[in-house]
Amino acid sequence: MNLEEYRTVFAAGSLVLILIAAAPTLGLIVPFPRGTERFSELWVLGPNHMAEDYPFNIIFNETYRVSVGVGNHMGSSSYYLVYVKFRNQTQPLPDAVTSEPSPLAPLFEYRFFVADGDGGTWETPLTFGILKVSHYNKSVSVGRILINDVVFLVDTPASWDSKYNGFYYQLFFELWLYNTTSQSFHHHNRFVGIWLNMTS
Repeated sequence: MNLEEYRTVFAAGSLVLILIAAAPTLGLIVPFPRGTERFSELWVLGPNHMAEDYPFNIIFNETYRVSVGVGNHMGSSSYYLVYVKFRNQTQPLPDAVTSEPSPLAPLFEYRFFVADGDGGTWETPLTFGILKVSHYNKSVSVGRILINDVVFLVDTPASWDSKYNGFYYQLFFELWLYNTTSQSFHHHNRFVGIWLNMTS
C-alpha cells in the first residue's frame, strides 16, 4: 500500500468515526424518515381501567361503566368519530375484509381530535344500563338502553342460544376517520365490543 492509498483509507475511516460520533446530534437537526406504517388504536377497558372485569351478567336497571379510547399513529393530528352500537348475536358486525361498517344505526357518538405520536391518545368513560326487557317463550327483547344518561329505544329481540345457554347481546364501538379530501368521515376498519348476558 502506497502513501496515497493509506491517506484515502485513513480519511474514509476518520469520516466514518466522525459520523458515528455526531449521529445523536444529527438526529436533532436532520429529520430522519419515520416508519411508514400508519394506524389507529381503538380499545375498551373495564371499570378498573384494565382489559378485564367487563360487565357481562347484566342486571336490569343497573348502571355499568367502561372506558373507550383511541390512539393516533397516523403521522399527523387526526379527527375521529366513534359510534356506539348495540346488536343481538345475529345482527351484523363491521366487515374487516371489505372495511364496511355495520349497517346498524348508531345510538351514541363521540367526535374528537387526537395529536399524533407518543401520548396522542383520547379516552373517556362510558356508562350504560338496560332499562326495559320483555321476555317471551324462547326469546327476549331489549326495549330501552341507557348510554351516558341518555335513553335510546332499541327494540332488539334475541333468541335462546342453546350452545351457551343464554340470551346474548353486544355493545360495540366503531372507529371512523375524517378524510380531508372528501371532507367526510370514513369507517377506519377498527371496532371493539363487549358481550352482555341478558339471561338473568
